[in-house]
This record gives sequence, structure tokens and C-alpha cells, in this order.
Amino acid sequence: MEDLLKEKLWFYIIHNNPDLMFTLQEDYSVLDYLNEKISSVKSILDDMLFDGTPKYIIEEICLNVLTEDLKPSRFLYIRSLLSDEFEKTYTAFQESGILTYEVMNLMENCRPVFETIGFTKENEEDPNLRNALIGQIADYLN
Repeated sequence: MEDLLKEKLWFYIIHNNPDLMFTLQEDYSVLDYLNEKISSVKSILDDMLFDGTPKYIIEEICLNVLTEDLKPSRFLYIRSLLSDEFEKTYTAFQESGILTYEVMNLMENCRPVFETIGFTKENEEDPNLRNALIGQIADYLN
């Protein structure tokens, strides 16, 4: 079960937090990170296994705990803004195979906005945040 959770967590990181993926790979700390995360849910996992909880429920609960600090995803948010507000650019990036690379560049470019306004589940729908990021993206693209 632990190996399955590591696999699913890594899959989640690849698709939702590629910035973290690249950082972990650069530092050669992927396994350390995954092992540390899995150890943080070990007691929950062991309790549910002991209680006979169905594996799919264990998996879902553990993954929710494991990914809690990775949400909301700045990567997905920026990619969504790019897709919604800069459709031609988004399509061009996607077709040329540089979408992930450019979204990560945009994340870095938008870091001051995220740090000033913050980015949490509570404010990800905030129009001020959205508009500030759209402006920052427009500056980057021009």
C-alpha cells in the first residue's frame, strides 16, 4: 500500500506541481520526499488497515492528507488563466511543446503577486488575485 501511495503521490506532483517535481529531481531528493510524506500518514494507514477499511477508501483518505499542502496548485491556476485569457498563446505553447516550461516561467514571474496577495483555497476565486495575475501574465507575454 505504501508503494502505491508513493506512486500516486508522485503522479499527482507531476501533473499538479511540476515545479516541485523539478526541484526534487534537481536535488536528488524525490525518494526522501516521498518517504517522508508517506511516514506522515503511516499511523492513519496502519489504523485503517488494522480496522479492515477497504483499500480504495484508505487510498483516497491518505492521498487527501498527502496532497493537502500541495493545494491549491499555482501551476494549474496559471495554466487555467493562460488558457482562458490568452487562448492563442496557450494553444501556441501547447502545440510547440513548451506549455509546462512557460507556465513554470509564468509562476516565477507571478511570484510577487502570489506572495503579496497570498494563494489559498479561500482566496483562489478572488477577482483581485485573478486580475493581478492576468496583468502580470500580459506583461510577461509582451
